[in-house]
Amino acid sequence: MKRLKKIFNQKPKNILNIYFTAGYPNRDDLVEIGLALEKNGVDILEIGIPYSDPLADGPTIQASSQQALKNGMNVRLLFTQVAELRKQSEIPIILMGNFNQVMQYGENQFFRKCAEVGVDGVILPDMPTYVYEEQFKELFEELDLGITFLVAPQTEPERLKKMDELTRGFVYVVSSAAITGGTGGVSDSQEAYFKRITGYDWHHPTLIGFGIKDHQSFAKACAYANGAIIGSAFIRALEGSTNLGQTINEFVGSIKKEKK
Repeated sequence: MKRLKKIFNQKPKNILNIYFTAGYPNRDDLVEIGLALEKNGVDILEIGIPYSDPLADGPTIQASSQQALKNGMNVRLLFTQVAELRKQSEIPIILMGNFNQVMQYGENQFFRKCAEVGVDGVILPDMPTYVYEEQFKELFEELDLGITFLVAPQTEPERLKKMDELTRGFVYVVSSAAITGGTGGVSDSQEAYFKRITGYDWHHPTLIGFGIKDHQSFAKACAYANGAIIGSAFIRALEGSTNLGQTINEFVGSIKKEKK
């Protein structure tokens, strides 16, 4: 988790976290995509573990997950590729997936493998907080592995406090009660929610996700949090790309509005 701490200490604002699905568009693209994102100034990589029945994912990420599975991606191969990426990069790496996948692999083995290959943290939206607290909290502390919990507009204040207390790394602020890959932009109601969220005395950095797709929505999110997470828009950019390096250069440039 030291890499996560380092990036938030060095850059407390405008953190750009990019999500992509392991094994998409091609099975062995993970290392190339990760290195290209880092080269173009992305701060955190959030790598999705493809799953046949994903939670909260819109059609874009679902389709990428299905294609990745067809390509032959699986958890063991993902760990191998992340280990190879870590040999070449010190960028913080987060794995996002379903707790069912972790249970199928073996919970303790999965978390220990994450630490072994250089993963800095995990996001498991369907893992109940009490399960983490009762069964895995001590292991995460032993491994110095991060855990990110999600808060949404309907999250009650006491629940929000609990999520913040248990988080190791950053809190994922879901911009709306919807699936990923929405129309994008920030509505008036969302902005009011962001203003309310900023009034909370956070113990951890916050990143806003869901519907962040361009420079305008990224900048708006960064005004209310330490940064933002972009997923579906990046997946769409990768679709049909014949030059991943150029595609990534152009996409990140459009978000950061920096000439490459």
